[in-house]
Amino acid sequence: MTVHHDPDGVYAVLSATDLPCYVVRSGGRGGVTHDCPAPGSGVALLAAAGPLPPHRLGSAAFARRHGVRFPYMAGAMAAGIASEELVGALSDAGCLAAFGAAGLSEPRLDSALGRLERELGRRGMPYACNLIHSPMAPHAERFCVDLCLRHRVRCVEASAFVRLTPEVVRYRVTGLRADPATGMRAEHRLIAKVSRPETAEMFLRPAPEALVAELLARGDVSAEQAALARAVPMADDITVEADSGGHTDRRPLTVLLPAVVGLRDRTPPPLPGGEPVRIGAAGGIGTPRAVVAAFCLGADYVVTGSVNQATVEAGTSAAVKRLLAEALLSDCVMAPAADMFEQGGTVQVLGRGTLFPGRAARLYRLYVDHDGLDDLPPEERRRLERYFGRSLPQAWEEAAGYLRARHPSRLPRAARDAKYRMALVFRWYLAMASRWATSGADGHAEDWQVWCGPAMGAFNDWARGSALAAPGGRHVADVAGHLLRGAAFHTRLDQLRACGVRIPAAWAEYRLPGAPGPAPRPAQGRAPATRSARTHSIM
Repeated sequence: MTVHHDPDGVYAVLSATDLPCYVVRSGGRGGVTHDCPAPGSGVALLAAAGPLPPHRLGSAAFARRHGVRFPYMAGAMAAGIASEELVGALSDAGCLAAFGAAGLSEPRLDSALGRLERELGRRGMPYACNLIHSPMAPHAERFCVDLCLRHRVRCVEASAFVRLTPEVVRYRVTGLRADPATGMRAEHRLIAKVSRPETAEMFLRPAPEALVAELLARGDVSAEQAALARAVPMADDITVEADSGGHTDRRPLTVLLPAVVGLRDRTPPPLPGGEPVRIGAAGGIGTPRAVVAAFCLGADYVVTGSVNQATVEAGTSAAVKRLLAEALLSDCVMAPAADMFEQGGTVQVLGRGTLFPGRAARLYRLYVDHDGLDDLPPEERRRLERYFGRSLPQAWEEAAGYLRARHPSRLPRAARDAKYRMALVFRWYLAMASRWATSGADGHAEDWQVWCGPAMGAFNDWARGSALAAPGGRHVADVAGHLLRGAAFHTRLDQLRACGVRIPAAWAEYRLPGAPGPAPRPAQGRAPATRSARTHSIM
């Protein structure tokens, strides 16, 4: 048996979570070892923690259902920021990731799902596609579902749904099959991302019969599928999204997650004996300690977002990744949202290195205070033209061109309603600001809109001084691996602390590659003699 007392040896035993850890006292000194001391060996056993490989942190059912190794998912980042490369890298690493389909053109989405089908689907590798609720453009929902069915996408992440629509129900129900062994097989997995318990509740229940009947009448589902729909909840998994980047209610995870877990536990499965819907945690997941906290709150899996945006595989510009890698905890602010501009909706964005939040807020104030572009004071018109990089008539022409291609039914209202036309121009700027960011448009660097939550600042603080500090060292699979291994490490430390072990601060943090090691043992390393008799110090 080898007992370690030195800083490097102690850390090596604590961090090897695939092996057991024993805290012992030998020769009057505290230490750690992987070997259980034998009776009569002169080595006293003080505390123990069993093996805890990272894949055992969450729900084994989540891993089994999605064909992954780890209870870890990367949520979709719109406009392809959660790129094909990002999805593929995490799939190869044994994790699930959702492609960022929202906001993409139909040809771009068709191409992306075709590539994912060829590179992952045909190999039986796990991946998902985002399906975002689009109340102002229901055809976008329909087209996304059509493509998911055409390219045999077996899992979708349904986000921003405030009500169930025919399209999200169509995806779920068309995957139902009778199975002689189990009675039913759901081939289309659905992960719902929610931020309110009342939204979670509609995914815990079967699809509304009225919607299923509508799909049956249209010939979109079979009679057998319609009957099977009564016995399966709408979602396999529900991701509880707390304070996150982009659209967010900014709710605390410590309040929201237990509420949804409790709701799940009070809602019986529609089929007696059926597997309960699993609950995941998103928003603020940027460090190993945050991962541990999510699992302690009852999460079956964790979902990361903002931290993936600064990785090598993310589909955004190198300049934006550099800004994200410099973000602090306080560098996220709320700004008007393009898709809910008139209603005052907001998104959480990066405030560091860009003037977008202030400029977007100014646009909303102008919209509230004025009846149209022609009603704006001359100095405001000139300011807006500086923001836009073109004249107001040119900006309107670009906005109108988009409408002619995608939403021609809105043009008549724009022609007669000056305030609505002003809103469309302002929404054009908000939409372009995110495109300028992802493309790295130098001429609009001050206007970059970068969706970001506080997890980014927490991750940067944790990664400082390590190989993951610079964007070029942040590969998305490495980020996932270190978050999970770090979470297993901190869970082990919590287990030992619960047994009365006092762990010096030098060893109480998971070390990233390249980060400095634990400090040397201080001259007076032992705890004071007055400490509790139930407290054991490693040193």
